[in-house]
Amino acid sequence: MKRLFACVTLLFAATTMLASAQGSPKASASTSIGGTTITIDYSSPRVRGRQGHIFTKDGLISHDQGYPYWRAGANAATTMKTTGDIHIGSLNVPAGTYTLFVDISNPDQWALVVSKKTGEWGLNYDKTQDLGRVKMTMAKPPALVEDLTYSFKQDGAKKATMTLSWEYKSASVAIQAH
Repeated sequence: MKRLFACVTLLFAATTMLASAQGSPKASASTSIGGTTITIDYSSPRVRGRQGHIFTKDGLISHDQGYPYWRAGANAATTMKTTGDIHIGSLNVPAGTYTLFVDISNPDQWALVVSKKTGEWGLNYDKTQDLGRVKMTMAKPPALVEDLTYSFKQDGAKKATMTLSWEYKSASVAIQAH
């Protein structure tokens, strides 16, 4: 019986490790501007040979229930926490925690959607909970971006640019501390 228990435990541990290695691992990006810390927590999916089949009208994301609103990550909702009041583009965002979505209905002009609702699964987009939305600046990365990545680039003491990159898409938005 002890051997059976040990084998089952070992099999469970191996399966769990394999699943997490192939899944979308948790990731985080943060910056500090003007005394305010901004943190993005998300799950980072991989392209895994699906390049050219992620953002198309019949691609991977088009099968999500909230399409054309994308959860901007995988698994649980992507969250943004800010310790102080900020502007994302022209949108005033008070200190707090929010869920991020991206409106990808126009493949050449995305909009970042900041939702007041938090704690939900990533596919549960509810337009009535929008704090607001802001256009993103689109670019093509110099090479395939295998892992979905959020990054920040400092643009001075009180300014930064947040960029979301995956596959052959890169979308950025300016952030400024009050």
